[in-house]
Amino acid sequence: METDPHQLRDLIRLALLEDIGDGDHSSLSSVPAEATKRAKLLVKQDGILAGVEVALIIFKETAELYNDPALEIEVLLKDGMPVKRGDIVLTVKGSARLILKAERLVLNTMQRMSGIATYANQMAELIKDLPVKLLDTRKTTPNFRVFEKMAVKIGGGSNHRMGLYDMIMLKDNHVDYAGGIESAITGARKYLQETGKNLKIEIETRNLAEVDEVLRVGQVDIIMLDNFSLEDMRKAVEKIGGRFETEASGNITEKTLREVAETGVDGISSGALTHQARSLDLSLKAF
Repeated sequence: METDPHQLRDLIRLALLEDIGDGDHSSLSSVPAEATKRAKLLVKQDGILAGVEVALIIFKETAELYNDPALEIEVLLKDGMPVKRGDIVLTVKGSARLILKAERLVLNTMQRMSGIATYANQMAELIKDLPVKLLDTRKTTPNFRVFEKMAVKIGGGSNHRMGLYDMIMLKDNHVDYAGGIESAITGARKYLQETGKNLKIEIETRNLAEVDEVLRVGQVDIIMLDNFSLEDMRKAVEKIGGRFETEASGNITEKTLREVAETGVDGISSGALTHQARSLDLSLKAF
Protein backbone atom coordinates (compact mmCIF):
# COMPACT_ATOMS: atom_id res chain seq x y z
CA MET A 1 0.00 0.00 0.00
CA GLU A 2 1.43 3.35 -1.07
CA THR A 3 0.84 6.06 1.52
CA ASP A 4 0.07 9.52 0.14
CA PRO A 5 1.78 12.11 2.39
CA HIS A 6 -0.77 14.75 1.37
CA GLN A 7 -3.61 12.47 2.47
CA LEU A 8 -1.93 11.88 5.83
CA ARG A 9 -1.50 15.62 6.32
CA ASP A 10 -5.12 16.37 5.42
CA LEU A 11 -6.46 13.69 7.78
CA ILE A 12 -4.22 14.89 10.60
CA ARG A 13 -5.26 18.51 10.14
CA LEU A 14 -8.95 17.58 10.18
CA ALA A 15 -8.38 15.67 13.41
CA LEU A 16 -6.54 18.62 14.96
CA LEU A 17 -9.35 21.01 14.04
CA GLU A 18 -11.90 18.56 15.45
CA ASP A 19 -10.05 18.51 18.78
CA ILE A 20 -8.84 22.09 19.13
CA GLY A 21 -11.67 24.07 17.55
CA ASP A 22 -11.25 27.76 18.35
CA GLY A 23 -8.45 27.10 20.84
CA ASP A 24 -7.01 24.91 23.59
CA HIS A 25 -8.48 27.05 26.33
CA SER A 26 -7.14 24.85 29.12
CA SER A 27 -3.56 25.56 28.04
CA LEU A 28 -4.22 29.17 27.02
CA SER A 29 -5.61 29.91 30.48
CA SER A 30 -2.93 28.17 32.57
CA VAL A 31 0.33 27.76 30.65
CA PRO A 32 2.49 30.81 29.83
CA ALA A 33 2.92 31.42 26.10
CA GLU A 34 6.72 31.47 26.42
CA ALA A 35 6.95 28.24 28.46
CA THR A 36 9.35 25.64 27.02
CA LYS A 37 8.91 22.15 28.43
CA ARG A 38 9.74 18.48 27.81
CA ALA A 39 7.66 15.31 27.70
CA LYS A 40 8.27 11.61 27.15
CA LEU A 41 6.02 9.10 25.47
CA LEU A 42 5.72 6.08 27.76
CA VAL A 43 4.66 2.50 27.04
CA LYS A 44 2.26 1.15 29.67
CA GLN A 45 1.49 -2.23 28.09
CA ASP A 46 3.54 -4.87 26.26
CA GLY A 47 3.02 -5.13 22.50
CA ILE A 48 4.21 -4.09 19.05
CA LEU A 49 4.84 -0.39 18.50
CA ALA A 50 3.20 1.42 15.57
CA GLY A 51 2.55 5.03 14.66
CA VAL A 52 5.89 6.62 15.53
CA GLU A 53 6.34 8.01 12.03
CA VAL A 54 2.76 9.28 12.08
CA ALA A 55 3.37 10.95 15.46
CA LEU A 56 6.28 12.90 13.96
CA ILE A 57 3.97 14.17 11.22
CA ILE A 58 1.34 15.12 13.81
CA PHE A 59 3.85 17.19 15.80
CA LYS A 60 5.05 18.84 12.57
CA GLU A 61 1.58 19.62 11.27
CA THR A 62 0.43 20.98 14.62
CA ALA A 63 3.36 23.41 14.66
CA GLU A 64 2.69 24.53 11.09
CA LEU A 65 -1.07 24.81 11.49
CA TYR A 66 -0.78 27.02 14.58
CA ASN A 67 2.39 28.89 13.58
CA ASP A 68 4.43 27.50 16.46
CA PRO A 69 8.18 26.77 16.38
CA ALA A 70 8.97 23.15 15.55
CA LEU A 71 9.53 20.79 18.46
CA GLU A 72 12.79 18.96 19.15
CA ILE A 73 12.03 15.24 19.06
CA GLU A 74 14.32 12.33 19.86
CA VAL A 75 13.00 8.96 18.70
CA LEU A 76 14.20 6.06 20.86
CA LEU A 77 12.03 3.21 19.53
CA LYS A 78 10.81 2.60 15.98
CA ASP A 79 7.67 1.21 14.36
CA GLY A 80 7.47 -2.57 14.45
CA MET A 81 9.61 -3.00 17.55
CA PRO A 82 8.40 -5.13 20.47
CA VAL A 83 7.88 -2.90 23.50
CA LYS A 84 7.22 -3.50 27.17
CA ARG A 85 5.74 -1.52 30.02
CA GLY A 86 8.09 1.29 31.06
CA ASP A 87 9.79 1.78 27.70
CA ILE A 88 10.22 5.34 26.42
CA VAL A 89 9.29 5.72 22.75
CA LEU A 90 10.41 9.30 22.24
CA THR A 91 11.07 12.58 23.99
CA VAL A 92 9.85 15.96 22.86
CA LYS A 93 10.98 19.49 23.80
CA GLY A 94 9.58 22.88 22.90
CA SER A 95 6.50 25.04 23.37
CA ALA A 96 4.46 23.62 26.23
CA ARG A 97 1.25 24.79 24.58
CA LEU A 98 2.19 23.05 21.34
CA ILE A 99 2.99 19.78 23.12
CA LEU A 100 -0.41 19.89 24.81
CA LYS A 101 -2.23 20.63 21.56
CA ALA A 102 -0.68 17.60 19.84
CA GLU A 103 -0.74 15.25 22.83
CA ARG A 104 -4.16 13.60 22.48
CA LEU A 105 -4.01 13.08 18.72
CA VAL A 106 -0.55 11.53 19.00
CA LEU A 107 -1.73 9.18 21.74
CA ASN A 108 -5.06 8.26 20.14
CA THR A 109 -3.35 7.47 16.85
CA MET A 110 -0.42 5.53 18.29
CA GLN A 111 -2.53 3.59 20.78
CA ARG A 112 -4.92 2.45 18.05
CA MET A 113 -2.16 1.66 15.56
CA SER A 114 -0.07 -0.19 18.15
CA GLY A 115 -3.07 -2.26 19.23
CA ILE A 116 -3.72 -3.31 15.64
CA ALA A 117 -0.04 -4.03 15.00
CA THR A 118 0.10 -6.13 18.17
CA TYR A 119 -2.93 -8.22 17.18
CA ALA A 120 -1.76 -8.56 13.57
CA ASN A 121 1.61 -9.76 14.84
CA GLN A 122 -0.03 -12.36 17.08
CA MET A 123 -2.08 -13.62 14.13
CA ALA A 124 0.85 -13.60 11.70
CA GLU A 125 2.96 -15.62 14.12
CA LEU A 126 0.38 -18.41 14.06
CA ILE A 127 0.91 -19.04 10.34
CA LYS A 128 4.44 -17.76 9.72
CA ASP A 129 5.63 -21.23 8.62
CA LEU A 130 2.90 -21.58 5.98
CA PRO A 131 2.84 -20.09 2.44
CA VAL A 132 -0.24 -17.95 3.03
CA LYS A 133 -0.84 -14.20 3.37
CA LEU A 134 -2.76 -12.63 6.23
CA LEU A 135 -4.93 -9.93 4.65
CA ASP A 136 -6.82 -6.97 6.06
CA THR A 137 -10.25 -5.76 4.88
CA ARG A 138 -12.35 -2.60 4.49
CA LYS A 139 -13.81 -3.13 7.97
CA THR A 140 -12.02 -0.08 9.29
CA THR A 141 -12.76 3.16 11.12
CA PRO A 142 -14.01 5.88 8.73
CA ASN A 143 -11.29 8.46 8.00
CA PHE A 144 -8.74 6.32 9.83
CA ARG A 145 -8.37 3.47 7.34
CA VAL A 146 -4.95 4.50 6.05
CA PHE A 147 -3.48 4.44 9.57
CA GLU A 148 -5.11 1.12 10.45
CA LYS A 149 -3.80 -0.51 7.29
CA MET A 150 -0.33 0.90 7.98
CA ALA A 151 -0.55 -0.76 11.40
CA VAL A 152 -1.55 -4.14 9.93
CA LYS A 153 1.51 -4.07 7.71
CA ILE A 154 3.79 -3.02 10.57
CA GLY A 155 2.46 -5.98 12.57
CA GLY A 156 3.25 -8.50 9.84
CA GLY A 157 0.01 -8.66 7.86
CA SER A 158 -0.57 -7.68 4.23
CA ASN A 159 -2.77 -4.95 2.84
CA HIS A 160 -5.61 -6.08 0.60
CA ARG A 161 -7.50 -3.48 -1.40
CA MET A 162 -7.53 0.02 0.06
CA GLY A 163 -11.06 0.82 -1.05
CA LEU A 164 -13.65 0.34 -3.75
CA TYR A 165 -11.41 1.92 -6.36
CA ASP A 166 -8.35 -0.34 -6.55
CA MET A 167 -9.92 -3.75 -7.21
CA ILE A 168 -13.15 -5.17 -8.56
CA MET A 169 -14.50 -7.40 -5.81
CA LEU A 170 -17.77 -9.04 -6.74
CA LYS A 171 -19.38 -9.88 -3.41
CA ASP A 172 -22.59 -11.82 -2.86
CA ASN A 173 -24.79 -8.73 -3.27
CA HIS A 174 -23.05 -7.77 -6.53
CA VAL A 175 -23.64 -11.27 -7.87
CA ASP A 176 -27.29 -11.27 -6.80
CA TYR A 177 -27.95 -7.78 -8.20
CA ALA A 178 -26.18 -8.65 -11.46
CA GLY A 179 -28.30 -11.74 -11.98
CA GLY A 180 -25.71 -14.40 -11.27
CA ILE A 181 -22.02 -15.20 -11.37
CA GLU A 182 -21.65 -15.24 -15.14
CA SER A 183 -23.45 -11.92 -15.56
CA ALA A 184 -21.33 -10.29 -12.84
CA ILE A 185 -18.03 -11.49 -14.30
CA THR A 186 -19.01 -10.65 -17.87
CA GLY A 187 -20.07 -7.17 -16.80
CA ALA A 188 -16.82 -6.62 -14.93
CA ARG A 189 -14.72 -7.69 -17.92
CA LYS A 190 -16.71 -5.46 -20.26
CA TYR A 191 -16.32 -2.53 -17.88
CA LEU A 192 -12.53 -2.94 -17.73
CA GLN A 193 -12.32 -3.14 -21.51
CA GLU A 194 -14.44 -0.02 -21.98
CA THR A 195 -12.67 2.06 -19.34
CA GLY A 196 -9.14 0.85 -19.97
CA LYS A 197 -8.65 0.28 -16.25
CA ASN A 198 -6.20 -2.38 -15.09
CA LEU A 199 -7.83 -3.89 -12.02
CA LYS A 200 -7.87 -7.40 -10.63
CA ILE A 201 -11.22 -9.13 -10.40
CA GLU A 202 -12.10 -11.11 -7.31
CA ILE A 203 -15.39 -12.93 -6.88
CA GLU A 204 -16.97 -14.29 -3.72
CA THR A 205 -18.34 -17.82 -3.68
CA ARG A 206 -20.64 -19.20 -1.01
CA ASN A 207 -20.52 -22.91 -1.77
CA LEU A 208 -18.86 -25.51 -3.99
CA ALA A 209 -21.53 -25.15 -6.68
CA GLU A 210 -20.61 -21.49 -7.06
CA VAL A 211 -16.93 -22.42 -7.24
CA ASP A 212 -17.79 -24.76 -10.13
CA GLU A 213 -19.67 -21.94 -11.85
CA VAL A 214 -16.71 -19.55 -11.53
CA LEU A 215 -14.38 -22.21 -12.90
CA ARG A 216 -16.68 -22.66 -15.87
CA VAL A 217 -16.83 -18.92 -16.62
CA GLY A 218 -13.21 -18.07 -15.72
CA GLN A 219 -11.94 -14.53 -16.43
CA VAL A 220 -11.19 -13.69 -12.79
CA ASP A 221 -8.01 -13.37 -10.76
CA ILE A 222 -9.06 -14.41 -7.26
CA ILE A 223 -11.79 -16.66 -5.92
CA MET A 224 -12.99 -15.91 -2.40
CA LEU A 225 -14.24 -18.82 -0.33
CA ASP A 226 -16.60 -17.19 2.13
CA ASN A 227 -17.66 -19.00 5.30
CA PHE A 228 -16.77 -22.43 3.89
CA SER A 229 -16.37 -25.38 6.22
CA LEU A 230 -12.79 -26.63 6.42
CA GLU A 231 -13.74 -29.74 4.45
CA ASP A 232 -15.39 -27.73 1.66
CA MET A 233 -12.51 -25.27 1.62
CA ARG A 234 -10.04 -28.09 1.02
CA LYS A 235 -12.27 -29.44 -1.75
CA ALA A 236 -12.50 -25.98 -3.32
CA VAL A 237 -8.74 -25.49 -3.27
CA GLU A 238 -8.32 -28.88 -4.93
CA LYS A 239 -10.93 -28.03 -7.58
CA ILE A 240 -9.30 -24.69 -8.36
CA GLY A 241 -5.94 -26.39 -8.62
CA GLY A 242 -3.86 -23.24 -8.73
CA ARG A 243 -5.65 -21.80 -11.79
CA PHE A 244 -6.72 -18.79 -9.71
CA GLU A 245 -5.61 -17.31 -6.41
CA THR A 246 -7.77 -18.29 -3.46
CA GLU A 247 -8.82 -16.25 -0.44
CA ALA A 248 -10.56 -17.57 2.65
CA SER A 249 -12.90 -15.21 4.45
CA GLY A 250 -15.50 -15.23 7.19
CA ASN A 251 -15.16 -15.34 10.99
CA ILE A 252 -11.37 -15.58 10.91
CA THR A 253 -9.87 -15.19 14.38
CA GLU A 254 -6.80 -16.45 16.18
CA LYS A 255 -8.85 -19.56 17.07
CA THR A 256 -9.60 -20.52 13.45
CA LEU A 257 -6.69 -19.04 11.51
CA ARG A 258 -4.26 -21.95 11.63
CA GLU A 259 -6.77 -24.59 10.48
CA VAL A 260 -7.92 -22.37 7.62
CA ALA A 261 -4.33 -21.73 6.54
CA GLU A 262 -3.68 -25.48 6.43
CA THR A 263 -6.37 -25.96 3.74
CA GLY A 264 -3.95 -24.55 1.16
CA VAL A 265 -5.53 -21.17 0.40
CA ASP A 266 -3.26 -18.38 -0.83
CA GLY A 267 -4.64 -15.67 1.42
CA ILE A 268 -6.83 -15.28 4.48
CA SER A 269 -8.70 -12.03 5.08
CA SER A 270 -9.73 -11.07 8.57
CA GLY A 271 -11.81 -8.06 9.54
CA ALA A 272 -10.88 -8.87 13.13
CA LEU A 273 -7.42 -7.43 12.50
CA THR A 274 -8.94 -3.97 12.70
CA HIS A 275 -12.37 -4.24 14.29
CA GLN A 276 -11.39 -6.56 17.17
CA ALA A 277 -7.98 -5.13 18.09
CA ARG A 278 -7.68 -3.38 21.47
CA SER A 279 -5.65 -0.21 21.78
CA LEU A 280 -2.25 -0.41 23.44
CA ASP A 281 -1.88 1.78 26.53
CA LEU A 282 0.51 4.71 26.05
CA SER A 283 0.89 8.08 27.76
CA LEU A 284 2.72 11.38 27.32
CA LYS A 285 4.23 12.65 30.57
CA ALA A 286 5.96 15.90 31.45
CA PHE A 287 9.45 15.57 32.92
